[in-house]
Amino acid sequence: MPKHADPGPAHGLSTTADAAPTDPQAARPSHKVPPALRRLFRTAPFVAPMAPIAYSVTVYYVAIQVEHMDPDAKTSNLALINALAAVAAMLAQPIVGVLSDRTRSRYGARRPWMLASACLGATALLTCGLAPNLAALTVCVMLVQFGFNAFQGPFSALLPDRVPDHLRGRYSTGVGLGMLLGAVLGPIVGSLFTDDIPLGYAVIAGATLLVIVLFVALVPDRDNRGEPRRPFSPRAFLAAFWVNPVRNPDFFWGFAGRFLLFGGYAMLNTYQLYLAQDYVGLTLEQAKRTVPLLSLVALPGILVATTVAGPLSDRLGRRKPVVLVSGLLISAGAAIPLALPSVLGLALSSFVVASGFGAFAAVDQALMSSVLPNPEDFGKDLGVLNLAATLPNTIAPVAAAGIVHAFGGYAALYPVVGVIGFLGALAVLPIRSVR
Repeated sequence: MPKHADPGPAHGLSTTADAAPTDPQAARPSHKVPPALRRLFRTAPFVAPMAPIAYSVTVYYVAIQVEHMDPDAKTSNLALINALAAVAAMLAQPIVGVLSDRTRSRYGARRPWMLASACLGATALLTCGLAPNLAALTVCVMLVQFGFNAFQGPFSALLPDRVPDHLRGRYSTGVGLGMLLGAVLGPIVGSLFTDDIPLGYAVIAGATLLVIVLFVALVPDRDNRGEPRRPFSPRAFLAAFWVNPVRNPDFFWGFAGRFLLFGGYAMLNTYQLYLAQDYVGLTLEQAKRTVPLLSLVALPGILVATTVAGPLSDRLGRRKPVVLVSGLLISAGAAIPLALPSVLGLALSSFVVASGFGAFAAVDQALMSSVLPNPEDFGKDLGVLNLAATLPNTIAPVAAAGIVHAFGGYAALYPVVGVIGFLGALAVLPIRSVR
């Protein structure tokens, strides 16, 4: 093993902290992070926001660019760009996951793909700012989504690769909090450069690439060139998008719960501007000022929920109760505007829903990592699971629009999201491999 390599295990299934104890008092695993993993735990929360920042800034800027390029068809053009970008996102993680599972190099399986994907995403960000027309902008946005989703696949695989089960809640808390903060703070950072959007893209591209490069350099993996590798085949490639739900029921229920909770959250988040106008009765200018404030109101709920939920699940040794409570919070928060159709109702709803989603994010990765079927396919299986987070971004806006048209108004979204959140919470109960 090279001198610089991290002596952590290849798949995180055993560490010195997890070894069978000879002292009965040592039967309970220590909740202290072992020295071999401290650098990973300290740096992962800072790299976790980078991809969400890139996504959220792109969404913010693209809406402005589309309106400048073709104001008369801005809604349909933006919908098309987002749909194609979501397709790119869905392809990226499973493809890179199956490739990284089979990668053997002196730098390990994940780091080469993280670095290459980040370079692709950052380059695409730069070109977004220079896109001369809608066609070029669409291609650039698809590459942003592909690049940073391709980064997130191997990055997510670090958890089951290297983190022992009794520390996954703590790790997932830091990573989950970072991802949520990135999504919330991205548009705020982007708004500093609305007078020079190409410069804004360049700043975000440089910052994200710098942080990811530092992470790859500071958290080395071990040389895995001597490990056996299954050959790549077209069948393996197609399998990157599928895990048999009959043979792996826990995986299926984990996927279903994540899909429902992300879907319900995406329904409300996509149409916040229209909800403020058509349901509460604000003017467009009032809604444009109010919606960013709702994100700020949600921030304390996210911070408190994520910092409490993950460590608590480690202490209890249970993940399912936290996910259950988080889904019920999302469900309850969605009902508030029905009783209080006002700005106050939207603010209270944002806080409660964000608290539920923050608690869910804090333990989601830890729970999902425990339902993966095969240690040799962590990257591929996580890529499939991550489809449960990206698919809703394509399906939820279309489904929400159908609900609005079918019931003649945005009020119908709230009970539907409430039911979806409740079902997403219940979906974890059949999982048998996680308490």
